[in-house]
Amino acid sequence: MRRLPVYFVLDVSESMVGENLRKLEEGINSIIRTLRQDPHALETVHVSVIAFAGKAKTIVPLIEVASFYPPKLPIGGGTSLGGALYHLMAELDKSVVKTTFERKGDWKPIIYLITDGKPTDSVNSAIARWKSEYSDKAILVSIALGKFADIGVLKQLTEHTMILENTCDEDFRKFIAWITASVKSQSKSVSDVPTDNAYLAKIDETVLSLIKDVRDLRQADPDYVILTGRCQRTRLPYLMKYERNIQVVKLQDFAMDVTQYMLSGCYPVGDEYFEWSDSASTQLKVNTNELMGTPGCPNCGNISAFGMCQCGGIMCLNEPGKAVCPWCEKEVVFMAGKTGEEGFDVNRARG
Repeated sequence: MRRLPVYFVLDVSESMVGENLRKLEEGINSIIRTLRQDPHALETVHVSVIAFAGKAKTIVPLIEVASFYPPKLPIGGGTSLGGALYHLMAELDKSVVKTTFERKGDWKPIIYLITDGKPTDSVNSAIARWKSEYSDKAILVSIALGKFADIGVLKQLTEHTMILENTCDEDFRKFIAWITASVKSQSKSVSDVPTDNAYLAKIDETVLSLIKDVRDLRQADPDYVILTGRCQRTRLPYLMKYERNIQVVKLQDFAMDVTQYMLSGCYPVGDEYFEWSDSASTQLKVNTNELMGTPGCPNCGNISAFGMCQCGGIMCLNEPGKAVCPWCEKEVVFMAGKTGEEGFDVNRARG
C-alpha cells in the first residue's frame, strides 16, 4: 500500500509557551484520535512531527496512524525557520519512498507548518532551495497563529498560507478540525481516485483567512519579550512572557503612541529548554520601564520571579536580603526598591 506522508512542523519557540503550546499538543492528540476512526486514513496516512525553536529536530519519525503516540512538545529559545526547512528537506529525502520503474513510491507528502512568530535565523537560502527542489514534490500548508507571525516569509514558501488571528479555545478547535478534515480528504482522494493534487477542506473564513498578499519582511520581532529566569530554590528555569501593547498618550497639543509590554504569563520549563535553544550569543536587551507586571515564581512560589544578579541572570526572590544566584552560584544582596527609580536593562531571549 502506498503511504500518504503527513508532516507537522511545529514552532516550539518561547513565544509559544503557555496556552498556544498546550492547545497545539491537544490538537495533535485530537487529529490522531479522529484519523484512527477513518478507514482511508488508517490505510494510507503516516505521520511525523518535527519541532523547531533555536534548533530543529524530529520528535516523531514517520509512522502509521495506528502506531502514532502524540509527543510532549518541548520549548526552546529562538525561531529557526530556516533550520526547520533544511531539516524538513533532509527528512523528506530520507523517509519518503520515491517512485521508480520497479515500484510506485509514496503519495506526495502534505506538510502543515505552524508558527506564531518571526524567524530569528536566515531563511532566504532555505526558501530558495525549497522552491527550486521541493515545492513540486510536496504540498506545504503554512499557518500563522495570531497577529505577530511573519506572514511575508510564510507566503514566500507556499500559496497555501493562512492566518488564525484569534487563538481562543473555540477557534483553535475549529482550526484543528479543519486540519483533520483536510488530511481525511487527502487520504480519501488517493484511495478512491489516485492523484497528487491538494484536497484541502473548505475554509471557515470566520476562523481562518487565506493570505493573498505578501507583507513586508521585518528584521526584528517587536511583539514579544521573553525573559529566562531560574528558580533560586530548585534551580529549574522558567519563562516570563510579555506581549506588546500600544497605548495612545494624549498631551495638550498632540497625541503619541507609547509601546509597553504587558505580562501574559510565567511558565516553568525543564533544562531541556536549553537543548532546544539557539546557542549563538545575542545582545538583545529590554528596559524594565517597558515591562508591565511582575509574576511570582512558578516553580517555588516566591513572590517575585524578577530579581537580577550582577552576572545578568534573572532569579526569583521572596524578600530583600542575601541570596545565592542559581546562574553563577555567587552570593548577592537585594535591597528594597524605591518608587520612581529608573529602570535597568535586562537580557531578552530571542522569542
